[in-house]
Amino acid sequence: MDAAVHRLATFDDAALLFEVRRRSILELAPPKMPVADAEAWARQLAPAGMERKLRDLEIWIAELDGVVAGWGAIRGDVLEGLYTAPEYAGQGVGAGLLDRLEALMRGRGFEVVRAEASTNAKGFYLRRGYRVTGPQTPVGAWPIARQLCPENTAARE
Repeated sequence: MDAAVHRLATFDDAALLFEVRRRSILELAPPKMPVADAEAWARQLAPAGMERKLRDLEIWIAELDGVVAGWGAIRGDVLEGLYTAPEYAGQGVGAGLLDRLEALMRGRGFEVVRAEASTNAKGFYLRRGYRVTGPQTPVGAWPIARQLCPENTAARE
């Protein structure tokens, strides 16, 4: 398999991105969260919500062999979402996207990236240097943050 190609999302990608997110929640969230909770989360999604995200956020896609393998979204210093298609889970798609998004934020002068992690994604972020910054929210998200190293020191880590 070739290395992932990252590109900005367009409105033409809305249906694919919606489906990646829905499938990621349904197939990857369990067993870290109950199946019923994952199903309830997925039921809240709507194609119009993805279109809104495309208007309001900067969304990057990871493609492998021309197939959308995942996507991530940022706004300012906030990571607004990161999803991997289930068939590409554990293959570095999410980590590669996260690296790309953090590099963009670092290049824009942000020193810290903030996010809210779902229970199933919390371990992924903690392994990548994020720390929990507060209690779990009423909707089950974990506030997290990571200090972004300057470009010249990132290569030494």
